[in-house]
Amino acid sequence: MTASIKPLNFTICAECKTSKARVGKMELPHGVVDTPVFMPVGTQGTLKGILPEQLEKLDLQIMLANTYHLGSKPGVDVLKKAGGLHKFMNWNKNLLTDSGGFQMVSLLKLAEITEAGVKFESLNEQKSEVMLTPEHSIEIQNAIGADIIMQLDDVVKTTNPDKERIEVSVHRTTRWLDRCLKAHNRQHDQSLFPIVQGTLYEDLREVSAKDLIQREVNGYAIGGLSGGESKDDFWKMVFLSAKLLPKNKPRYLMGVGFAIDLVVCCALGVDMFDCVFPTRTARFGCGLIRSGQLNLRSSKYKKDFKPIDEDCDCSTCQNYTRAYLHCIVTNIPVACHLLTIHNVSFQLRLMKDIRNSVSENTFPEFVADFMLKNYPKKDYPNWIKESLAKVNISLHQ
Repeated sequence: MTASIKPLNFTICAECKTSKARVGKMELPHGVVDTPVFMPVGTQGTLKGILPEQLEKLDLQIMLANTYHLGSKPGVDVLKKAGGLHKFMNWNKNLLTDSGGFQMVSLLKLAEITEAGVKFESLNEQKSEVMLTPEHSIEIQNAIGADIIMQLDDVVKTTNPDKERIEVSVHRTTRWLDRCLKAHNRQHDQSLFPIVQGTLYEDLREVSAKDLIQREVNGYAIGGLSGGESKDDFWKMVFLSAKLLPKNKPRYLMGVGFAIDLVVCCALGVDMFDCVFPTRTARFGCGLIRSGQLNLRSSKYKKDFKPIDEDCDCSTCQNYTRAYLHCIVTNIPVACHLLTIHNVSFQLRLMKDIRNSVSENTFPEFVADFMLKNYPKKDYPNWIKESLAKVNISLHQ
């Protein structure tokens, strides 16, 4: 790709006449991505339990990898020698990497966050202290070579009530963005997304978004959510953040993957999502269906010879029964493989159905029918009713 070509072109193809949902196409260096899109998480350059060639057969267009883990192993030098993560893992479609900042807070014994960066105790054998700076995060992501990369942001737990600390994180995130942009030396083939912060404070989210949109970038991420906050707070922050961001660029909501959340947040105007949920729950023996999930460890499936989902055309549902899966889940590795194929396929089919319904002007009906499957007694949670009412979608009463 030459420097004269933008590494991300986003086109809105259809818009819901009722809600904020829209269908788009992102043209990236490794192919087109149809939005709204769900991105499964391949933390260390692999989706656990499934091969890259199988993901291509499922028509997966983009997946996520983790900067912290890849920076630790195999490390920048190996990734550079391999020619980047695409070649290293034999993946020909698009990649998105996070910045590594979230892992500093969620996984590690945090030492200190300063203006310089995040100092933490490494998980390697030496137990050494490491400093992750905006510049180092970008250096790792440049070596990985993902099509979309993230700025290092100052992450504060969503449930932290300290507004002064959160205000510091908002302004620091903007300053770190400027350092990331300055350090980014592959602007011709990697798009760097800023991350809107502010946790649950509307005024701080507004400050964050207004600061970030002053920078010349190709898309935006919505961070600081899915951290234990109530759904009532969650949807309001998603709605506000999406509203504040430019209409002509993709909006990526980080860490969201439950089917109900995906449907609601598409209605609120979000284009991209990621989460470990569908692959992690497969390892626990659960298969996803439109009305929730099946815990295939349960003895009630011992003599159930139906597929996980009779409407699913994935290879698992075409060839294996609930009874067979019940017999092997959590005991035999192939069960994880079979359930992962189904759960990833489920997420991709859900997003495709959302896109089709928006394109066909039937999205409000799709949402109402979907929610009725999940709540057949029509006892919809208030957050679902309120969030959908905000974008003019009525549920079956």
